[in-house]
Amino acid sequence: MANAYFELPLAYNEPVFSYAPGSPERAAVKSALASLKKKELDIPMIINGKKVKTKKKIAIHPPHETKHVLGHFNKGDGKHVKDAINAALKAKTAWEEMPWQHRANIFLKAADLLAGPYRAKMNAATMLAQSKNIYQAEIDAVAELCDFFRFNVQYMTEIYAQQPESATGIWNRLEFRALEGFLFAITPFNFTSIAGNLPAAPAMMGNTVVWKAAETQIYSAMVIMEIFEEAGLPPGVINLVHVDGPVAGDIIFSHPDFAGLHFTGSTKIFNSLWSTIGSNLSKYKSYPRIVGETGGKDFVIAHSSADAKQVATALTRGAFEFQGQKCSAASRAYIPKNLWKNVEKHLLNDLESMKMGSPEDFTNFINAVIDERAFNKISHFIAQAKKSKKAKIIAGGKYDKSKGYFIEPTVIVTSDPHYDSMEKEIFGPVLTIYVYDPKKFEKVLDKVNTTSPYALTGAIFSKDRYAIEMAESKLKHAAGNFYINDKPTGAVVGQQPFGGARASGTNDKAGSILNLFRWVSPRTIKENFNPPTDYRYPFLEEA
Repeated sequence: MANAYFELPLAYNEPVFSYAPGSPERAAVKSALASLKKKELDIPMIINGKKVKTKKKIAIHPPHETKHVLGHFNKGDGKHVKDAINAALKAKTAWEEMPWQHRANIFLKAADLLAGPYRAKMNAATMLAQSKNIYQAEIDAVAELCDFFRFNVQYMTEIYAQQPESATGIWNRLEFRALEGFLFAITPFNFTSIAGNLPAAPAMMGNTVVWKAAETQIYSAMVIMEIFEEAGLPPGVINLVHVDGPVAGDIIFSHPDFAGLHFTGSTKIFNSLWSTIGSNLSKYKSYPRIVGETGGKDFVIAHSSADAKQVATALTRGAFEFQGQKCSAASRAYIPKNLWKNVEKHLLNDLESMKMGSPEDFTNFINAVIDERAFNKISHFIAQAKKSKKAKIIAGGKYDKSKGYFIEPTVIVTSDPHYDSMEKEIFGPVLTIYVYDPKKFEKVLDKVNTTSPYALTGAIFSKDRYAIEMAESKLKHAAGNFYINDKPTGAVVGQQPFGGARASGTNDKAGSILNLFRWVSPRTIKENFNPPTDYRYPFLEEA
């Protein structure tokens, strides 16, 4: 048995490759794309380390090429959920008791496998099934997921190192146990990195997990499980099931060993899950931990002193990268009248230069939205704006699903700061702008703060430090990630811990030590080296 204090390799942010023409990484991804498109994969569930297939096969199509079949995933049922729970509980004791350095080794190895031999495959899978261009895929599916693994290992050891003081004759210790039971991870389509992190972060702390990925992300989830297996993750630690949400929820949220939920998705679903868990409290051995990152209606506000070109670039990137399907995407903007004409000019020039199409063509900045349901919801907002007297579409506005779910980047200008698309989450390539009187900056800040129930990300652009200070103060609770002279997207693990409050979630900051604290149950151990032998205290003696 090892008895040394081990020092980890220092965590670092994975470099983002450029994929410029002629680069080896570009050639590797092109090759991986071609290889995957030639195959029709039969994607199993992974329960207790075994591939589980069923008779119910669901086709997977690229959102940008809906007639093409990438493969099929095997749809499970309640029995598979029960099997996954049993596998997680069976694996728990050995996994929790495994020395921390061996758990660390598995996830550090997973990071290096992802950054090396799996890099092209992970990018290609994300590009095809989630319609991300190569740069967005690289940032998400490779760099950020590597960062989650490496930095979480570092945070894990920092937690374990926190120990209490000990008085003379006493040794006080603090151990950080895994939660008692199993965890349930529900992951979204839009970030492969989130899909990998939500089951991995609790597992790293000694927990075992049942994982349900969004159906539109199962294709890249398959690659994550391949990496975990090659990295040496024992069977049963993370079990991936492909089932309908209500099927999983009915079983999991009624199980006495349910210990926690790690969720990213819609506010409506999270509210429903929280309510269900609350109504079942009497069934559980412990109070379950509930961690969720949900919706957003993220803002950019420009002060009259801001640089118009910088504001326009932030809007272009912040609103339209990955078709606005980021929790943090700029969805509403407040631009002062003195800047508006220049901001509008630069913004329209940017949009005019963008190409839209398949991510397999690296010159396309805009790709397809994720599925028909999203397409219908987003196009509905655009159709409403075309009819409204309070709104004017100044860019985009077209959409077509004949070959794929394509929606042009659309900019709406409204005369009403409470217009529908200024308040409701759209989750697509639609930006709504309200042009305001520069003299009413402070009042507009109040509108920014109160217009939306969400509080995920937001940005202020200004050269005036007093204006920045005012915005930072008035918008204190309006965004969990607040940006000064930068777009409201692109949080980096280890640099900007991510998460919001209000209707945007529990703000437990994925990719930070704060998140990992949620997956442990501390135990204090006091050892007395010389126990007393007389109950009497000195104050009992007569004077």
